[in-house]
Amino acid sequence: MVRLGTPSNGVSFRMSTGKDKSAYKDTLNLPETDFDMRAGLIQKEPAIQARWKQQDLYGRIRKLRDGAEPFILHDGPPYANGNIHMGTALNKVLKGIVVRVKNMTGLDAPYVPGWDCHGLPIEDKVMKELGPAAKDLSPVEIRQQCQAYADRFAKLQSEQFQRLGVIGEFDKPYITMDPRYEAAVLEIFADLIDQNLVYRQLKPVHWSIENRTALADAELEYHDRDDTSIYVAFKLTGGNMDVLPKADGATPALLVWTTTPWTLPANLAVAVHPGYTYAALRAVTTKGTWLLVIAERLVEKVAAAIGAARPGFLQGFTVVGTCKGQDLLDAHLSYAHPLLDDKTCPVVPAEYVTLEDGTGLVHTAPGHGAEDYGTALKCGLEIYCPVRDDGTFDDTAPEFLRGKDVWQSNPMVIERLDKACTLMLQETIRHSYPHDWRSKTPTIFRATKQWFIAVDRPLRGMTKSLRDMAMDCCRRGPDDGGVEFIPVWGRNRIAGMLDSRPDWCISRQRAWGLPIPAMFNEAGRPLMTPRSVRAVAATIARLGSDAWFTAKPAELLGDYDPAKDPAVEDPDSFPVEKLRCGKDIFDVWFESGTSWYAVAMKRGLVETIPIDMYLEGSDQHRGWFQLS
Repeated sequence: MVRLGTPSNGVSFRMSTGKDKSAYKDTLNLPETDFDMRAGLIQKEPAIQARWKQQDLYGRIRKLRDGAEPFILHDGPPYANGNIHMGTALNKVLKGIVVRVKNMTGLDAPYVPGWDCHGLPIEDKVMKELGPAAKDLSPVEIRQQCQAYADRFAKLQSEQFQRLGVIGEFDKPYITMDPRYEAAVLEIFADLIDQNLVYRQLKPVHWSIENRTALADAELEYHDRDDTSIYVAFKLTGGNMDVLPKADGATPALLVWTTTPWTLPANLAVAVHPGYTYAALRAVTTKGTWLLVIAERLVEKVAAAIGAARPGFLQGFTVVGTCKGQDLLDAHLSYAHPLLDDKTCPVVPAEYVTLEDGTGLVHTAPGHGAEDYGTALKCGLEIYCPVRDDGTFDDTAPEFLRGKDVWQSNPMVIERLDKACTLMLQETIRHSYPHDWRSKTPTIFRATKQWFIAVDRPLRGMTKSLRDMAMDCCRRGPDDGGVEFIPVWGRNRIAGMLDSRPDWCISRQRAWGLPIPAMFNEAGRPLMTPRSVRAVAATIARLGSDAWFTAKPAELLGDYDPAKDPAVEDPDSFPVEKLRCGKDIFDVWFESGTSWYAVAMKRGLVETIPIDMYLEGSDQHRGWFQLS
């Protein structure tokens, strides 16, 4: 016997040994339970799931809460392209907890799970599985393979989520490839057209060479990347040269900086800032004497960089004069294209030119940059893009680059400039560069005709744009008709993204997705009005979106008649029997972004928006949160 101690109340505690053990056990007052000593989850969990199903647990909860105050947590659809993982498992478990708590506190909290079934990740996986046989398949055959793939994984994930204990309408989920869902997406699209927010334009967009399709901002990732930056002398050939000091045997030129040498074939102008002061720099090099135009504040910085990268190349430099950027513009200067001997280009104004990097003069290729594109529209420049969808140069490019891909072309362009003695500096820089979030490969800016949703154009009869309305909603709290963010820093995160986002590029060049319902006449003009889109939506609700690839335009349009559509200015130029269907599909974010309507409103979960809760990871501030 071992004495354990004597408390102040005089009661002693002893632990018995040997034969006294049973006597000690009998003195303990322990609860009784039917739970087994071993959890045995592998055996018990399926039995629990079966019992819930037999009892119709979710249905009974719905009946008990019928007529109670509603609480709607709207499910962001995971991608149907594989097994669930830690992220999707955590996501669904958190939603299951919220829905159960809300139901237990007396609210009517239904839960409708959904799956995102269209898009490149599924098509890419299917194409890789098919291998060489894929090239012989028609778009409809590819779509059938993709549909089977998405259907298989949506069902698999549904089983896996239910095994986690999540309950909801898993027997009636929402599936973005369902014809009724597709039709609802088109109804929202028709409303946007009716608001004059949808347009088609030749415009530079982020382009995935790997997947040969346009990308939206939400489909980009930024990674550090090493690239070659160069300083090049663009020889001046025309205009009022009196704006510069006398050359005295030096070659007058504009010193231009770029981190994308492969875009130089598409150069159409050099941009200067009208308000900056520019210096005329007499530079003696081992390959000639130059009179270089450069922003005055950057002279020392550029000279130091050339000296460090090419020791002995720059033998001396002197600033021999200065002038304003506006003086250069008033002189109507022109220069010889750096890669094409028979082409001259102008100097143009641009307020976005900065003095942080480079030379204060910006190489302008309207087919390869958003700001360059804006300059082209203001100055009447061509939107020229000599790069094909596979990332190779077409036959309008300089002969030595034709058929070469853009990354392969960088050293070739640099070598050509060096031989022409116009290369002043070549150096490697590390910078943040956009990549395709699926293929993880670097993207390029490439001008193509795409469909866009304008974010800064006022809605009909209103003074505010989509951006204005979204920003207003972000600024206001829940008590003022706005949004509550948990955690609170989410408000600033999404507001920053909304404030800087460009117009939404919604078109993709793939087979697996919801087609953008544009039809084209023989002249290539598109027919896509609110009425025509709603007519196509009615057909797709019955037949599914494969009908876009199998039916004739007259079948797709049903009773629609361009002559009776007030939105068609010249109905005679759109004979239905001669129309052809466009080949672009919607960005998948547009489909999931309209789920508030296609699910919550179409199913009668809510009569008006907003919905009570969206619960996703912070990556959805630039994805599903924003685009919804």
